[in-house]
Amino acid sequence: MSNSGEIWVIGEQRRGRLEEVSLELLSKGMALSQRMGVTLSAVLLGDEVGEAARELVFHGAEKVYLLEHARLRYYQSEAYARLLAGVIKEREPQIILIGATEIGKELAPRVAAKLRTGLTAHCIDLYVGEVDATPQLIHVVPGWGGNLVMHIICPQRRPEVITVKPGVLPKAVRAEKRKGKIIRVKPDVRDKDFSRIETVEVVKEPPKGKSLESADVVVCGGWGMNALGGFSKVQGLADILGGVVAGTRPAMDKGWVEEARMIGQSGKTVSPELFVSLGASGAMHYTTGFMGSKVVLAVDRNPQAPIFQMADIGIVGDLREVLPCLIEELKKERMPRKS
Repeated sequence: MSNSGEIWVIGEQRRGRLEEVSLELLSKGMALSQRMGVTLSAVLLGDEVGEAARELVFHGAEKVYLLEHARLRYYQSEAYARLLAGVIKEREPQIILIGATEIGKELAPRVAAKLRTGLTAHCIDLYVGEVDATPQLIHVVPGWGGNLVMHIICPQRRPEVITVKPGVLPKAVRAEKRKGKIIRVKPDVRDKDFSRIETVEVVKEPPKGKSLESADVVVCGGWGMNALGGFSKVQGLADILGGVVAGTRPAMDKGWVEEARMIGQSGKTVSPELFVSLGASGAMHYTTGFMGSKVVLAVDRNPQAPIFQMADIGIVGDLREVLPCLIEELKKERMPRKS
């Protein structure tokens, strides 16, 4: 692996506010840049986003390439992809990190196609390892329906374009004393970039309950909740713990949770202080969604369930018996004690 070039994080902003995944990518970018001896840079497109560019510096970017224009206020697929590909060709970074958000999942393949390079999508980790006695960046991706973890390398084409799932990496620590260079790049904005579609306004819907990604406690129910007739007990436990409710794909298919609250490879990734798994066996496509949790408590009737291999606390038993007892005991702990 060459120690020339740079590692680039593509910053994602909404209304001038950086998305959390950009700060997570900077954390991994700092570790990789130190290991490889290269510069960590970020790229930001938008309108009047100078403050967001400074935040990228405070979170670890040594350089920020800033492309500002009124027509870039909102994400525009054609314009963003062409402008990014142009500045990448000019500066020649060796690694491009993009968040696997709704925007990133559309933007990354467009950029990779324009650069005629490869793309590794939905990574859960990145590290530098030895392959045939040569240092290579290893892309870690869940595969085969989540039943395996694949380690991918891109030994020939540059730059390597990689998307990383939000929530699997820790955020970079903010430090206002960090110094970095903000390099303003005049974007060549063209009318034809907006000939098919142009965003003229974004209307933000009010959030439905607590945010899943920012919750300190997540209580997730699986197909095993069918024995209790649904998710009422899951909600009850979440209320006692001050947490939020989530579900597995079978729970979502059953209609117990909406798709936005599904945990796993094809759903959300969370890293709470406490993750409670109820009635889910622990297939890898599910567990990749909460591998960064501080403490995992799992309840399942099968003592051989894979979930117990990663759980910090495991309870083997029937949910119809365990869950009501767990709720009752926690209620007692919350009751004021008599002096």
